[in-house]
Amino acid sequence: MMEILQYEFMRNALMAAVLASVACGIVGAYVVIKRIVFISGGISHAAFGGIGLGYLLGINPILTAIPFSILSAFGIGVISKQGRVNEDTAIGVLWAVGMALGILFIGLSPGYAPDLFSYLFGSILTVPSFDLWMMLLLDVVIILTVFLFYKELTALSFDEEFSEVVGIPTRSMYLLFLCLVALSVVVLIRVVGVILVIALLTIPAAISRQFTYNLRRLMILSIFTGIILTVVGLWLSYALNLASGATIVLVLGSAFFMSSFFKGLMPT
Repeated sequence: MMEILQYEFMRNALMAAVLASVACGIVGAYVVIKRIVFISGGISHAAFGGIGLGYLLGINPILTAIPFSILSAFGIGVISKQGRVNEDTAIGVLWAVGMALGILFIGLSPGYAPDLFSYLFGSILTVPSFDLWMMLLLDVVIILTVFLFYKELTALSFDEEFSEVVGIPTRSMYLLFLCLVALSVVVLIRVVGVILVIALLTIPAAISRQFTYNLRRLMILSIFTGIILTVVGLWLSYALNLASGATIVLVLGSAFFMSSFFKGLMPT
């Protein structure tokens, strides 16, 4: 394992694994508690429109994916909270529209779209230094936001109706929370891709929740679970010459099923 660290792309990949695990550990804990896994999936797929826009404009797709993901999150939040359209309908519409726009933008862009496959299915072994700095910046934004609004976000996640009764601006907090999900999606895109983001965002938190109900412990345990499993998947993909994103997700899925099995054997 240590000899592969002599390569710069492997060092970048390990740093990307750590940065992605921080985002998915913190935000993923809220996603699992509030049970909005499919909202995160909708935002991640809608973000493909931003990636396509980046190819069309000739700039780094990650830069355009950030505002596109945030706008998608706002769209889902506003439409669902107005009550005129069911939340699952809003997710489905923005999911499809985002993917369609991405395909359209890429089709309109001149020449061949390089690295498109990596944005769809992830390629942690090809993460450049610029994307690492972007991931670090987004992690800092996520951490600071959760630190500043920890009580409000926690109350919203566990009981939204009670939060509104005690005076918490639930609609604003909900939109802020969806923005955090959107930023997390952008952090994870280079690791597992748009298609598989939902796995890394939810599985580490789902595994960790089987062993603790304390939110702070859940976040910390989710971060370390994500780091360990992502690094294991990264090493296996390198050793066996497999697709990195898919291998990481399969390792995460296997760990979830094993933890669920052993948890079921433990006395209550």
